[in-house]
This record gives sequence, C-alpha cells and structure tokens, in this order.
Amino acid sequence: MNNFEKIVSRNNGWVYLEDLVDYKKLGKGSDGSIFQLTPEKCIKIFEKEETCRTELLAYQAGKTSSVIPTLYEYGRNYIVIEYINGPSLRHYLKKENQLSESTAQKLLIMLDEFKRIGFTRLDTQIRHIFVNEVREIKVIDHKRAFNRKTNIPVRLLKDLNKIGYLDEFLKYVKIFRPSLYKEWKDLTD
Repeated sequence: MNNFEKIVSRNNGWVYLEDLVDYKKLGKGSDGSIFQLTPEKCIKIFEKEETCRTELLAYQAGKTSSVIPTLYEYGRNYIVIEYINGPSLRHYLKKENQLSESTAQKLLIMLDEFKRIGFTRLDTQIRHIFVNEVREIKVIDHKRAFNRKTNIPVRLLKDLNKIGYLDEFLKYVKIFRPSLYKEWKDLTD
C-alpha cells in the first residue's frame, strides 16, 4: 500500500494505468479497470471523472450497508474499496448447483438495502453481485444508482432466468414477499 500512496502523492491525486503494472489486474469494464492493491483492498480507475463521481456518491451513501463494499479512499479518477474474496453470483450458483432459501433471502435484503440507502435504481446484474468467503452478498458497480429509476429488478430477474434460477427465486419471493411475487411474475411470463 505504501507504493500506492507514493503514486497518488506523485500524481497529485491521479492514478494512471501505467502506475499499476505491478498490481494484479482483476478486470476491465466499460468505465475503467480494477486492480488488487492488498488482500483487503482494490482500486477502480475510471476513464471519466464524472463516472468516478457518480459511483463515489453511491459508495458514500452505502457506507452503512452490509451489501456495499467498504469505501477506503478516493481521488479524482479512482476509488479504493473492499476487495471481495469470492465468486460472482453466477459462478457461485453454478458451483452450488442450486439457489438456496438463504441466498434468495439475501438477494431480497440486497434490494431492500438499495432502497434504504436511497438508490433510485433498485436493480443490478448478477455479474456485479459477489458472494464472499462467509457467504455474504456484496454488490459492485453503482454508477447508475442515482441516475436511473427502477423499482423492479428487471436485470436481476432476466439474468436469473438466463442461468435457469428464476423459477427457484420466484418460489422464494412468493413465500417471503407475496406482494412482490405477482408483480415480478407478470413481468417474466
């Protein structure tokens, strides 16, 4: 982490991709690249400052939520957040070969948390949901948390359908949230 602090101070709060060649690259998305800094922390470098600001606002709003990774620090084009040591929900379900009651409840809690912390987009893709080593759900990539309004988790439902777990999920929704079940079921028919 000392090397990273030197990079930030040398670059007046900016981080460039070439500064991170000695760190493990975790991935690249449409908005930036992610590198692991330590066993507990990773950094996301954004291509645009505006995208960094919008995602930063979501992490700041979610600082009290168990489903939002911890925000450690940020700069003009980067955020340093908790590294999630575990698979995406897609890979987790593939390994488990089922969507358990516990996982379904955690997904419903995740959506409740989005609402509680003030997100207007109450949805996410399963590739942004991770299950850590103690089977907690953590969600990344929140750049649209406040600039889109979605009350129904359409993307989540579509993704679960694509991998064959929508019926199982809706079975649990019917038990735990019957009021949501009919609305969501009508969308998927």
